[in-house]
Amino acid sequence: MKIDARHLEIIAAIVDNGGLTEGAEALGKSQPSVSRTVAMLEARVGARLFEKNRRPLQPTDLCQALAVEGRKVLAANQTASALVRRYIDGKSGVVRVGGTPFFMDGVISGMIAEFQRAYPEIRIEQSYAYAADLSRQLDSNALDVAICPMDPAALPEKLEFSALLDGRNVIACSPTHPLAGKPSLRLSEIAPYPWIAPPVESPLYQDLRSILAGIGMTDFKVSFSGGTLASILNILARSDALTVLPYSVVFMLRRQQALAALPIRINHPERSLGQMWSPAQSDRPSVRRFRRFIDAEFSNLRTTIMKHEQNSLWRR
Repeated sequence: MKIDARHLEIIAAIVDNGGLTEGAEALGKSQPSVSRTVAMLEARVGARLFEKNRRPLQPTDLCQALAVEGRKVLAANQTASALVRRYIDGKSGVVRVGGTPFFMDGVISGMIAEFQRAYPEIRIEQSYAYAADLSRQLDSNALDVAICPMDPAALPEKLEFSALLDGRNVIACSPTHPLAGKPSLRLSEIAPYPWIAPPVESPLYQDLRSILAGIGMTDFKVSFSGGTLASILNILARSDALTVLPYSVVFMLRRQQALAALPIRINHPERSLGQMWSPAQSDRPSVRRFRRFIDAEFSNLRTTIMKHEQNSLWRR
């Protein structure tokens, strides 16, 4: 015999609230409709659910057993309603985010950790790629949002881009490097040192070549190339090598005392770090919340980074 789960809810409400009227009020129903449901269910099961002519209402053993199941239905409905509400409010769900390795590891990963502290029911699926591949993944709905440096003039026409931070690069080294901490430097002082080159597909690779050409260094030695941010930091810590990194990465790692920026003015790329997404794809509530969170984090961070760059790098 199949019993309607809604009828079980009604039985539980009547028993737990002490009467037909009270049970109806708890469920937001009319007392006559609840009475009809009880009569219909009694006819279906072929047994009384409440003792005849007993006041206050006295549930039978069968009614008590059905009320136990009804409480389970009520609890499941409440759980389901709360789950739906959290999803609609953007407090649960999944966000598929991709980004360029150095920025994701050096800047964004800490923000993701803070986001998940605030919204622990949102699962982040993070991947690494560069702008061209990220664009393809967004267009095919394999990603929800990409965080990467981008020249707005080169943005694919089907995608949207919101700038977070102007592109600013620096020549970086270990804090124990012989040149670290000097208030000013001549180009001849950096010439003897080897360089760490970012992966060839990284926009930083072209930045490195452009920067060195711009400061007149056409003959330079690359001692290591193609590594992750972690491997580059390890090599810098154990060598006198130099490299080119986004200033935001150097800034975010300052408390770890892992990097120093040299006071050499260089040309900056025509790019901005920003969020890229496809307006053609469905924008789930969790994705909207994540994008707003990243915007707010950079709104607070942007001015601080710029002031730190001017005060710590150029006014030593």
